[in-house]
Amino acid sequence: MPEKTIGLIAAMPEEILPFIRRIGPVKREKLAGFTIYQFHAGNKNVCLIESGIGITRAAQATRVVIDTAAPDVLLNFGFGGAILPGPTVGDVVVAEQVLLFKERLFAHQGGLAMNLTGELAAAIENKCQGSGFHILHGAFITTGEIVGKRMLAGYLPAGTTNPLVEMETSGIARVAHERQVPLVALRAISDDADEELGFSITDFTDRKMRVSIGKVLWALLRKPRLLPQLIRLGRNSRCAGENLAEAVLAALEGFS
Repeated sequence: MPEKTIGLIAAMPEEILPFIRRIGPVKREKLAGFTIYQFHAGNKNVCLIESGIGITRAAQATRVVIDTAAPDVLLNFGFGGAILPGPTVGDVVVAEQVLLFKERLFAHQGGLAMNLTGELAAAIENKCQGSGFHILHGAFITTGEIVGKRMLAGYLPAGTTNPLVEMETSGIARVAHERQVPLVALRAISDDADEELGFSITDFTDRKMRVSIGKVLWALLRKPRLLPQLIRLGRNSRCAGENLAEAVLAALEGFS
């Protein structure tokens, strides 16, 4: 039976490294300005690309991973912030729809493979029983910048289930749809609905939307009140990262 190839896309090292630590040796290389990890998971070839933050970088990385590995399916994973009460830090949400939020309007994004989404959720639920976090189904809301959750909540379409805010999936979905590669997506909650972020993403990132330690330190010098929130978010991200790694491993094992 021919091996399947899975393309993985995640934005940040904090989302990727807990997963990499669990899978053992990988081949790591640079390609077109992106870091790529290649390895085997059971009878599957896996190509993981670190996209960096933002819709544009995510779309570029998706093209690179498709051109490089010709994957049978794409899996986007990462962190997200809960918009409404319900999901808590560490819970894992499987995308049932992807919406792009721009100029106070929502645009539905194609690209999600709903038959595989059900398979993905079932595999994670079966493998992660008793792991201490919930597996939820929800809507991924992609924004081009950090926006207020209370404002987003006020514009949500009626009936939106377990919405979370993130900054990449719409770009990935657009390219997946264009290239006709099935896409599934999951994210772990890194901040609750009542955690309003007190900074802009450009406060902490360079021109390629990568987190810069120098810019983080400079932002803290200018806004020392951010330190308690960053400490809290760091702790939450470690929890989210471990749960996310477990869910991605379960997804890779469960894909038929």
